Amino acid sequence: MGGSRCGPGAHPLHLWPPHFAFSDHHPRDLGPHSGPALLVSLASEVQDLHLAQRKEMATGFSKGPTLGLLPDVPSLMETLSYSYCYVGIMTGPFFRYRTYLDWLEQPFPGAVPSLRPLLRRAWPAPLFGLLFLLSSHLFPLEAVREDAFYARPLPARLFYMIPVFFAFRMRFYVAWIAAECGCIAAGFGAYPVAAKARAGGGPTLQCPPPSSPEKAASLEYDYETIRNIDCYGTDFCVRVRDGMRYWNMTVQWWLAQYIYKSAPARSYVLRSAWTMLLSAYWHGLHPGYYLSFLTIPLCLAAEGRLESALRGQLSPAGQKAWDWVHWFLKMRAYDYMCMGFVLLSMTDTLRYWASIYFCIHFLALAALGLGLALGGGSPGRRKAASQPASLAPEKLREE
Repeated sequence: MGGSRCGPGAHPLHLWPPHFAFSDHHPRDLGPHSGPALLVSLASEVQDLHLAQRKEMATGFSKGPTLGLLPDVPSLMETLSYSYCYVGIMTGPFFRYRTYLDWLEQPFPGAVPSLRPLLRRAWPAPLFGLLFLLSSHLFPLEAVREDAFYARPLPARLFYMIPVFFAFRMRFYVAWIAAECGCIAAGFGAYPVAAKARAGGGPTLQCPPPSSPEKAASLEYDYETIRNIDCYGTDFCVRVRDGMRYWNMTVQWWLAQYIYKSAPARSYVLRSAWTMLLSAYWHGLHPGYYLSFLTIPLCLAAEGRLESALRGQLSPAGQKAWDWVHWFLKMRAYDYMCMGFVLLSMTDTLRYWASIYFCIHFLALAALGLGLALGGGSPGRRKAASQPASLAPEKLREE
């Protein structure tokens, strides 16, 4: 685990131990854990440290350890060590320098559990792997590039995007679960449950470090900081908006923190469009990325306006029926957009979308128009409390 920075002069641990879709062709698509993402985050953490130091000098007193604040500016060697840390260098997940430092400075690393959390996290991966092999064999992507595919009837062409996206999800479920298991095996990203850590960002509550191995062993830990995929949430959440949050979660935190918040617009939909545009650029220059990413803001605007105009007017039974229909359409929207990610070229993507009459685009435009006509509010102004998180029973959520 390291521990080389521990000692009387070490910074007291505040606590111890956040791409939307990806192609078949680029290893980096498993997440922007590459140098630029890490260094953007590190630069922000260093800026936070400088701001805190200036405030301390201006006020003349210190408030003590601040949640998430670095103890000092990392040296060049420390920056390089963070950038090339073996834990996530190939597939992610993204992690902050503070998370990396907490891992090195764990006072009692032997008390942090890893085997049981690893087994709990890894158990679905073989099933997902088998489902990927089966679905990709029965419904190969290459078929969509053949002329014979477009001689099939419309229902067959519409259906085909469903197993393509299913295979896509299964493949990335396996990859990201394996990446998380690599972190868990090293004890990386472990924090006490009481810290209420969130994916990418780390702890949200102050938690004093244990004073002895016995106290450290008595704590309950989780690895939410390096959790990159919520398979349950991805499959069963109701809205397009929530589907993004459950996919590549640590990178979602990064995008929200450093792209969305600095977008040159105030509207939720326009900020999302800005974030999607930069996320597409991050993935590469294939037109399929841009076609798919820039369809997301349209879906967000449509579901937000129509939902705010109609859902609240329904009875509880009506709202439940609405949620099932909304979930079905959300999954079809992601099926549709996935084709751009996997086909990549503009010709192949537009050819497939045209063969099913750009149905999701027209459906989203119709929903947006109806929502505006009925006086639906902006998606960013809706009350989250009235929105269902998912349709499946909570007991189905994999831990």
